[in-house]
Amino acid sequence: HCQTMAEVRAGVDAVDRALIALLKNRFRYMDAAARIKQSRDDVRDEARKQQVIENVRAEAVLLGLPEHLFVELWDRLVEESIAYELERWDDQRV
Repeated sequence: HCQTMAEVRAGVDAVDRALIALLKNRFRYMDAAARIKQSRDDVRDEARKQQVIENVRAEAVLLGLPEHLFVELWDRLVEESIAYELERWDDQRV
């Protein structure tokens, strides 16, 4: 229902803030995973990564969104999450 670009931009900024808050929560789960996993080798789980990507692909299709875009975004998000979790795993055991 936006009538001006200022309204559009304010809406986009609000969504971005909400996304950052959600990603903060996602990374808290990475903190928990790093604490729970017994072996550093357990951090990278390719089967789980593929499951997450397929879940995102299916949701994008369901919502009529460009699946290739969301698959690429989530692939990057998952890889960054793995890198973050590895750092946390190491920090907790050094």
